[in-house]
Amino acid sequence: MDIDFVYLWVDGSDPVWQAKRNAWIGKAEKKSAVNCEGRYANNDELKYSLRSLEMYAPWIRKIFIVTDNQIPSWLDTSHPRIKIIDHKEIMPAQSLPCFNSRLIEHFLCHIPDLAEHFLYGNDDMYINKPVSPDTFFASDGLPIIRFNRRPFRKFSLWFKEKVLCKKLSNYVMAIKNTAELVERKYGIYFGGKTHHNIDSYLKSNCLRVREVFKEEIGATLQNRVRKADDVQRNIYSYVPLAEKRGHLHYVTQKTSFRLHIQNKRHYGKLERFNPIFFCMNDSEYAEDTDRRMASEFLDRRFPEKSQFEK
Repeated sequence: MDIDFVYLWVDGSDPVWQAKRNAWIGKAEKKSAVNCEGRYANNDELKYSLRSLEMYAPWIRKIFIVTDNQIPSWLDTSHPRIKIIDHKEIMPAQSLPCFNSRLIEHFLCHIPDLAEHFLYGNDDMYINKPVSPDTFFASDGLPIIRFNRRPFRKFSLWFKEKVLCKKLSNYVMAIKNTAELVERKYGIYFGGKTHHNIDSYLKSNCLRVREVFKEEIGATLQNRVRKADDVQRNIYSYVPLAEKRGHLHYVTQKTSFRLHIQNKRHYGKLERFNPIFFCMNDSEYAEDTDRRMASEFLDRRFPEKSQFEK
């Protein structure tokens, strides 16, 4: 089967892009969970992710990089397997400009020439060892959907809100909102959540979700920054599972590891677990020194230029 890869990418240091963001949603706040520098910081993560892709998944057909009128300076855009997709090519005018990856993700299935089978990842996600198509898709062609196991998620969120009277984070609220949408439609509550790493999708499954939840997704089309009522991309995994159009696999840290770049102990854990996938997660908790340390690590881990670089 043909399998494509889709990335989201932004260069938060671009002054033109910064001026656009500042005009629409205000300047980034250091400790904001929805509009912090770490959410937009560009430390050439994409370059190293592409290197990992070439090393461990050379069978990928095409690579689509979804951006907001930006192109990485080091990228060879003439390469036949690389295609830059601008937001305006796939998103409606009412959603632009957009600084909310949750919203952008709803339009990936509209990328022209996207294969039925595709993988999606952010630029800070990496493959750590050789993989094959059956790492991502079962013999029946359906996606392998990787979740973190959360067996008592519904109860734990209720207890936190109603008993402990604690406010849920924006991120948790969006996932909770999405799980409840699926529960009302299918009668199944999925407490698990995607493993914050490279995920597998069928384009037809995604188009099906867009049709079933057309009104609910449509109500969020002007959420230019992350909002608690966002329909999170877990919905593109929950619905196929509810309709038996995907295979659920729970991950361990030997499968998928999320490294928080400000946590130095995580580097040792990454070496110890040696997972299939890992993510170098930047956030409102990271400082520039943490970002430099992450870049140095990636340069040691993936030192050889890929064919996608100039």
